[in-house]
Amino acid sequence: MSEGTMQRRAQRDGQYEQRVRRTKRLRRALVGAAAVPVILVAAGCSSDSGSDSGSASGSGSGNSTQQGSEGADPSASASPTIQAAAFQKLPKACGVLSTKTLTELVPKGVKSAKEGTSDDATSRASCSWSSLENKGVKGSQFRWLNVSLLRFDSDAARGSGEKQAQTFYAKQVQDARAVPEAKNAASQPLAGTGDEATTVRYDLKKKEGAFKQQTVVARVANVVVTLDYNGAGLAGEKTPNADDLVKAAQQAAKEATTAVASANGVDTGSGSGSGSGGTAGGAGTTSPSPSKSASKSASPSSSPSKAASASPSTSASKKS
Repeated sequence: MSEGTMQRRAQRDGQYEQRVRRTKRLRRALVGAAAVPVILVAAGCSSDSGSDSGSASGSGSGNSTQQGSEGADPSASASPTIQAAAFQKLPKACGVLSTKTLTELVPKGVKSAKEGTSDDATSRASCSWSSLENKGVKGSQFRWLNVSLLRFDSDAARGSGEKQAQTFYAKQVQDARAVPEAKNAASQPLAGTGDEATTVRYDLKKKEGAFKQQTVVARVANVVVTLDYNGAGLAGEKTPNADDLVKAAQQAAKEATTAVASANGVDTGSGSGSGSGGTAGGAGTTSPSPSKSASKSASPSSSPSKAASASPSTSASKKS
């Protein structure tokens, strides 16, 4: 082999080795370049996975909160708080007035007490007395007295017992003022008797004589007291003084409201009532619903005032 040939071969071998080295460097470069996107993609996937996990976690927390909110009973937070009725019972209706008071109002009928019927004595009670003082040829003096007690329980649908009593009190006063055959009617507020009270007075002309009618409606907390009192001079006897009858009726109504408070353990001191009634020592717990008897008594047909307006002629005719 000639020297020239050997040189050319050596050159080719050198060129070949250079190409091999360049090829290896290029492959390493390509492999390195390819590795960068893989790392970036992996990092991106890792970042997306964390974001999705956080989002899912946040979403799960939100859903949990939402479910917790939706799971709460809306009626529990929305249901109104009803104040418990101050008075949970009534006194015996025939025992709300003292013997002294009865002797003044119905002198000949102290022992004539007639208790009204009731299907719930803790919510509704009444008692009436009648007196006929017979003076022979000089005529007779007639008196009739009725006390009605109505207690209201607190109820979510109807409201507090006191609110219901206020409504019924206003209705009783209105009924007393609206007696069809009443003459010379007058009414005025009465202080110092329960939480609120009104006196209504009027004249009634009956075949037996001229009757003087007094109705005192009083409310003490969740109880309404209606006292009807009338008098007449029969068979020629003079008509009683209306002012005297009004004064006696007002005193009796005050005594009756005091008896209601006392029956529930409330000391009214001067006997002027319990003030707001709701402060009556938090008496008892709230009953679930108003009593049936109370609901029935609230109807117009059961108004004691209307019953009183019809009673004189009937009672007087029997006694005269």
